[in-house]
Amino acid sequence: MVWKENRENAYCEITPAILALKEQWEKKNYIDPKLYKEYNVKRGLRDEDGRGVLTGLTRVGEIQSYSVTEGEHIIPQDGVLYYRGIDARELVKGSVGRRFAFEETAYLLLFGELPTAAQLEDFCVQLASYRTLPTNFFRDVIMKAPPRDLMNTMQRGILTLFCYDDKPNDIGLENVLRQSLQLMSNMPVLAIYAYQAWRFSQGESLFIHVPKEDLSTAENFLRMLREDCSYTELEARVLDVALVLHADHGGGNNSTFTNHVVTSSGTDTYSAIAAAMASLKGPRHGGANKKVMEMFRYICKNVKDWKDDGEVGAYLDKLLHRRAGDRSGLIYGMGHAIYSLSDPRARLLKQFARGLAEEKGMLDEFELVESVERLSPPLINKAKGEYKPVCANVDLYSGFVYRMLDIPEELYTPLFAMARMVGWCAHRLEEVYNPGNKIIRPAYKAVAPVRPFVPLEERG
Repeated sequence: MVWKENRENAYCEITPAILALKEQWEKKNYIDPKLYKEYNVKRGLRDEDGRGVLTGLTRVGEIQSYSVTEGEHIIPQDGVLYYRGIDARELVKGSVGRRFAFEETAYLLLFGELPTAAQLEDFCVQLASYRTLPTNFFRDVIMKAPPRDLMNTMQRGILTLFCYDDKPNDIGLENVLRQSLQLMSNMPVLAIYAYQAWRFSQGESLFIHVPKEDLSTAENFLRMLREDCSYTELEARVLDVALVLHADHGGGNNSTFTNHVVTSSGTDTYSAIAAAMASLKGPRHGGANKKVMEMFRYICKNVKDWKDDGEVGAYLDKLLHRRAGDRSGLIYGMGHAIYSLSDPRARLLKQFARGLAEEKGMLDEFELVESVERLSPPLINKAKGEYKPVCANVDLYSGFVYRMLDIPEELYTPLFAMARMVGWCAHRLEEVYNPGNKIIRPAYKAVAPVRPFVPLEERG
């Protein structure tokens, strides 16, 4: 780094030369949106009606949110999320009284069958045996460079684990499966240790707890996060449910599709997962739960009476018209690219959020979230000049749940990554070992005119 006299990093300065290059780029790189329709380009890999373009086959997960008539008309319906053909809601309901719903879900997604009691016990023991990082990894990797974003720190950690693997490039089934289980086990440790390193960089005390072999993923996460290692049974249960609901979302979501694309090149597990992490970090994807909580801070600050629908609705309208909040014109946590009438994850998490709100004495805050869910759809349709179903998505309640669990916002997206690691690994295994798969290579229509080369001395 090159430091100025005031200790600013000169490498990060936007200089007049950079601004001039920016103007040069803008002159030659604009693409008229009308051309997408002219050339029938599936922007975002979606049809005009919003349906995703079919690009692959999977046994791992499935989303149902509409039906199609014989005339190709789309009929919205309540959303259902299936893991290996089993309704994800049934997995949650069926795990009442047990501690390992997420681990059971992981087994199902990876191997295609629900485990027996003995298989689940063996699987949990195996995961626990991998729940450690290499010697001095925390000191040499996580603490070396100050973490500015935990997702990037975790990416760096994942890529560095490549160097500790004796067979990092081996894509044999047994080796990729071993790597998958280790990464699934390492993710909570990477997330918590990255957070503790970040706290330390902010002048806070550093404390590190090692995971316990007899605890579930959710229990270990809460135990390692808190200085006194304490948590309630309900807290662990709600976090466990949240992990289950984020474990997979079909092959077409942005991070999982990224994983498919990168895996199809034949690259190693660590590179593929790091690429998926990069995708998940984006605020349009895994980072949305943080934006939800940012929005609610604006609402709480500017709405005096949370129970007054008129006042709450008026502020939501200001958000939609870019007069409040982050001026994005969005009500975060409302609407979804796939779900129309309902997001099953949001509905289920809402039930657990209410119980946790009662335990935490936060029912007023919970009812405010409910009000946003209830009041937003007609306001969104009015602002857009269209009338179609708008539902709450999982981010509306996941951010609130994490806040009630006293989980810092810096860990919201890493939590998503912890859960989704299971789905990424299941889809990677599927991409590598199915004979019908090819390297993924979509086409882009070139719209730049063909021109002759002009010698340097003749250019004006």
